Amino acid sequence: MKLHLVRHPQPDVAPGLCYGATDVPVAAAELARVQATLEAQGLPGRLPVYASPLQRCALLARRLQPASLHIDARLAEMDFGRWEMRPWSGIARGEVDAWADDLLHHRPGGAENVLDVARRVAGFVDTVRTGASADGGAEALVICHAGTIRLLLAMQSGLPLEQAALQAAATPHRIGYGEILVLEF
Repeated sequence: MKLHLVRHPQPDVAPGLCYGATDVPVAAAELARVQATLEAQGLPGRLPVYASPLQRCALLARRLQPASLHIDARLAEMDFGRWEMRPWSGIARGEVDAWADDLLHHRPGGAENVLDVARRVAGFVDTVRTGASADGGAEALVICHAGTIRLLLAMQSGLPLEQAALQAAATPHRIGYGEILVLEF
């Protein structure tokens, strides 16, 4: 199975804000830029498109007018609870340290933990694999978030889920807005 992973366009939020599961807007020019990049590469073509329900992903997916569109909540970014829409610099150092001390199980902001997110992303992968086997489709375009992409990359290695989740959480974030990565499972 081959997945073309696309990080959503840059959202229209102030720099330095924690906005994981918050449904933040994207400027039309940013949507158009990423759409043009994808279309220049022939994407999505006839590929099915899967997208997070958050508008920074779903709006782009709909603009591509794919033959087959699947909005899937399992692709959403991590929910940071009470940290959402707060400046990272305004979150107490002790709270951030508690998360760093237990990346897998600590619930930053009281919401999801990395293992919760990894389980739902793994469920998505299982569903797509099953569908690819059933209809012969071995390729798809996935529009999602940096955290989701890091999990998918770690899962590709075949590590047990907890190890893959820990690897993803410990990997520095370097995925640009609108960046495309190709992943083969």
